[in-house]
Order: sequence, then C-alpha cells, then structure tokens
Amino acid sequence: MVKILVTGGAGFIGSHVADLLIKEGHDIFIIDNLSSGDKKNVNIKARFYNEDLGDFKRIEQIFDKEKPEVVYHLAAQIDIRKSVENPAEDAKQNILNSLNLLELCAHSGVKHFIFSSTGGAIYGDTEQIPTNEKHETNPVSAYGCAKLAVEKYLDYYNNIYGLHYTILRYSNVYGPRQNAKGEAGVVSIFLDNMFKGKNSDIFGGVQTRDFVFVEDVARANLLVLRDEGNNVYNISTGKETDIIEIFSLLNSIFNNNFKAIFNDSKKGEQKRSCLSYQKIKDKLGWMPVVSLEEGLRKTYEWRKN
Repeated sequence: MVKILVTGGAGFIGSHVADLLIKEGHDIFIIDNLSSGDKKNVNIKARFYNEDLGDFKRIEQIFDKEKPEVVYHLAAQIDIRKSVENPAEDAKQNILNSLNLLELCAHSGVKHFIFSSTGGAIYGDTEQIPTNEKHETNPVSAYGCAKLAVEKYLDYYNNIYGLHYTILRYSNVYGPRQNAKGEAGVVSIFLDNMFKGKNSDIFGGVQTRDFVFVEDVARANLLVLRDEGNNVYNISTGKETDIIEIFSLLNSIFNNNFKAIFNDSKKGEQKRSCLSYQKIKDKLGWMPVVSLEEGLRKTYEWRKN
C-alpha cells in the first residue's frame, strides 16, 4: 500500500484515477478546489481537502499531516480557448500552482511525481501521424505552453533534488463525469446539447483528434506507479477521428435528430492530432481496450442516467 495524493481528484480524469488506485488498495487523499470538479465524484474511501494549490501555506500543512509518498498531479485549468483568451490566468493555474506543489514534493520526501500533461497541445500540428514522444514540441496555445513549462520544471527538480517523475501526455480524453461546461470536451458538449434538444456548433470544419476513453487513461496512470526512470509517455489510441464523425456517431444514438452548425475555427486549436502509444506499450504493456463506439455508448448511458 502506498500513500498517494491525487490533485484534481474530484475532476473528470482525476476521480477515475483515484477510484482505480483505491480499488488496488492504496491510501488516497485528494486536494481539489472544485472549480471544475464535483464533490459527488470523490470516492468515499478517500480523504478530501477542498483547497486551492495556490495557497502554499495550507497545502504545506496538508503535506505535513499526510506525508504522501507519491503525487498524481491532475489539477489544472484545461480549457484551451480560455488559455488563449487569458494566458496569465492559465499560467497562474497551470504553472505557478504546479511549482508550489513541486517545491513541497522536493522538500518532503515524495518519491514519485506523476504529471498529467497534454499530447496534441504540446506537439502542435505535425506531419508525423501518429506522433511519437521524440517529436519536437511546438504548442499553439497558452495551455500547451504551460504544460510544456511544467515538464521542463520536472527535469529541473529531478536534476537538483532527485525527484523521480513520469509524464503522461494525453490525447483527447472523453467519458463519464466529463464536464460539458468547464472542460470543453467535444463529446460531452455534443451529448449535453443533444439531451437538451439543441443542435451543435462545429468550429473549423474538418478537424481530427485521437479520442481515448477515460477508463483506459486511468489504467495507464495505475501502471506507471511502478515505472522506473524518468519517462514521457503518450496515452492515446493512435487513431485519427474527424470531429464531424463524432457528431454523427452520437447523433445516430438520437435517431439523427440534430444538425451540425459549422463556424470558423478557434484560435489556438489544431487541425490534426493523433498520438502513438507504442512507447508505453513496449515498456509497460499498456494499450487502449475500449473502442470509440463502446466508449461513446458508455458515456451516453452515464449521461442518460
């Protein structure tokens, strides 16, 4: 049993990660300010602190009390459009708050720091599809810049303090508990609109993404708990799917009752994004197991209920 902190553990991905870690018998506590998370997502077996990572003194008190051995850092401002509108606020949430956490980890004996980063937003538009971890980073949004900055800080904290880290670069994660308002996940937005009887906007026409189901992502997080060395892994499906196809697949569940309204693309968003997961498959045996159709159906059933 390992004592683990999950930041953002009331959120979409973080709550699934916390659930799986608890199922495996680990001792979990969660820090989340509920800005986009929901208290209902918090596992009853986890200790919960409704706090902001920007409050260094309060987080330091929690570290002194709990003494975590491992930290999963999932708390973030994750709306790319918001990051483009307000880069300073995005940096405060995603860089400065992460630095507060890293400082505490470096000076309190944390053995392993597992960071939820981003794939598409860090690589930018690439010629190499699917894109692997060796590809140069070229973020086209403030969000991507912030995530890349924290990755660089992890190198620094490893070099200076010996803090062991693993970086997970997610493609487009979707599934139950995703917030249609704060997290800008296109699957949750389309579903939310359809359940409300509304048509949906599609920005930019033909755009492709790599959609990975949240349960597969949680499984990857569990696997890297035993990861050795300091590694960066893409967590993805290696399959490119057009946003229009996502709309069509969901619309078919609703007997094709809805229309897509096409608008100009938004600043800071890519045309194509698809990542290779070959590295984590070779090293740890992870691969996605939930198909897109199955994942969309599971997400629909959750939203319906």
